[in-house]
Amino acid sequence: MAGILERLAARTTLSFEYFPPATAEARPGAMRTVTRLARRHPDFVSVTYGAGGSDRGRTREMVAHVSVNHVSGRHRCPVVPHLTGIGHTTAESRELLADHAAVGVGDLLALAGDPRFDLPTGDFRYAADLVELVRAETDFSVGVAAFPELHPDSPDRAADRGHLAAKLALADFGITQFFFDPSHYRRMADDLAALDCTTQVLAGVIPVTNPKSVKRFADMNGTHTPDDLWNRLEAADPDERLRIACDQQAALIVDLVDLGVPGIHLYTLNVPEAVEGVLGRLGDGFFAAAA
Repeated sequence: MAGILERLAARTTLSFEYFPPATAEARPGAMRTVTRLARRHPDFVSVTYGAGGSDRGRTREMVAHVSVNHVSGRHRCPVVPHLTGIGHTTAESRELLADHAAVGVGDLLALAGDPRFDLPTGDFRYAADLVELVRAETDFSVGVAAFPELHPDSPDRAADRGHLAAKLALADFGITQFFFDPSHYRRMADDLAALDCTTQVLAGVIPVTNPKSVKRFADMNGTHTPDDLWNRLEAADPDERLRIACDQQAALIVDLVDLGVPGIHLYTLNVPEAVEGVLGRLGDGFFAAAA
């Protein structure tokens, strides 16, 4: 089975992010989403991880379930677990790496993680520290996060882009936080090119089926949310909101592919209808034609 880097070399990729169910009641729906979206043949799928391992058991179960559907099942593609540094010791991270390897994982996304006051700092202050551990302990390919509109803790654009370029130099690929204006990606790509950074960065996008939740994520990441879009979403009933969200994201993806992004990473929020709506608007041959 081709890995992420081989797929990126061959075509414009399509990938999905899932998150583990927060409760036992939510588990069946989350698992059905994975099985349902496997039919869309993504190039890889990622699975999030709670801060400090707050949902470690659920993450392990989700990774194992996704592995069955996407690695050993009919629709084969790499599974990319998130690994966060905040709140973890080196020993805990090694244990997680072994767990992932045991179910056939060969790629992961190394993230600093969101600080939590109820957790110890752990052994990893930055994502780059975690990447170094993964490199030393495994032969996994490693991705890192990128912030098109700058990391919220960055003092200025120059410092942000310098830090991002250095982090990407350690990694095999990057995935951006979601954003709504393609010019943010274009400017980030230009900034990185000026720093001789050649690591490919996939564009992360999100259909806004829950404006309140997505706004909270956006505020945490320093992402601008367009007032006109949010006004329409908040005034709409659920069916109309889904239509607006899918229309907006399909148009954004077309613009990003025209810019030459190496791949599109859809933050699914475990809502299969939104993913299917976006892909339906693009058409079955869209990503093949974009290769």
